[in-house]
Amino acid sequence: MSNAHHGGTRFALLLFAFVLGFAVLGMPANTQAQIGVGISVRVGPPALPVYTQPICPGDGYIWTPGYWAWNGDDYYWVPGTWVVAPQVGFLWTPGYWGWGGGLYAWHAGYWGPHIGFYGGINYGFGYVGVGYQGGYWNHGVFAYNRAYSNVNVNIIHNTYNRTVIVNNSSHVSFNGGRGGIDARPTQEEMAAEHDRHIEATSAQVQHEHAASQNRAQFASVNHGRPAYAATARPGDFSHATPARNAETANRENARPEERANNERANNERENQPRANEAHENQPRANEARENEPRENAHQNQPHQQAHQNQQHQQAHQAQQHKQQSHPQQKGGGGGGHKDEHR
Repeated sequence: MSNAHHGGTRFALLLFAFVLGFAVLGMPANTQAQIGVGISVRVGPPALPVYTQPICPGDGYIWTPGYWAWNGDDYYWVPGTWVVAPQVGFLWTPGYWGWGGGLYAWHAGYWGPHIGFYGGINYGFGYVGVGYQGGYWNHGVFAYNRAYSNVNVNIIHNTYNRTVIVNNSSHVSFNGGRGGIDARPTQEEMAAEHDRHIEATSAQVQHEHAASQNRAQFASVNHGRPAYAATARPGDFSHATPARNAETANRENARPEERANNERANNERENQPRANEAHENQPRANEARENEPRENAHQNQPHQQAHQNQQHQQAHQAQQHKQQSHPQQKGGGGGGHKDEHR
């Protein structure tokens, strides 16, 4: 009985393992959370879409940028979103696609005390390719950099404003290979690899899964412009912001760091006189001629005055000559009349 019992137990365990393995293998690819699993693909991901960052819901939320995930058949966009940090002092290092061995491999993101290497990808909103400029932990409270983080200062008061020069304005979404970002980890980023890490939170995993179930997020459907590019909270697709046209977004400064650069350029242009204003401030041709000193008139005035005086003298002399040529005649009758010239 004992041997039979142990034999039955081993058979049951083997049967359970077989069923479990079959279930795992039979799971659709899109139900496997890519966020924490290494995946290799032969086709590179599309370029990063351009979108506007939703306003931060409140203190303690950290921005996690959007990324292209793979479901086994197609890439789909996982919207960027604000996530509550799993631990005070922890920051999010985004995952990234990297070329190697003839394949594009996914390197999962993680939480940790320092920002690690994320392929040099410029995800925007503070993730400029190296480090994170969107904010930092200050004595247990996260301070938000308004140059890169969209926050309501009436709700969040621990803010500051600081911009950095960003030379990488590319929207390429993978590292290495043909057309990829050429970046290697710095010493600080390599050291961050050895920190204590926390994998993506359950909210992040559910957020990615929700994106995988929406065909509007598939690259083959949206052609690189997903309908839901970013959300204020994980899984909140009801208030998501769509991807935008790259040219329009660039003019409107989709990314805060780009917006800061464009604002400086706009200020310089505004300080310069506009063409119409400069034209309006210039005297018109007729007005200029009217306002110009009439040099010829002033130069001719003495000559005209002398000519008038000469004419007056000539008239006076002619009058005298006339009087001398006709002496006075005595009148008849009564008293005489004498015409004198004084």
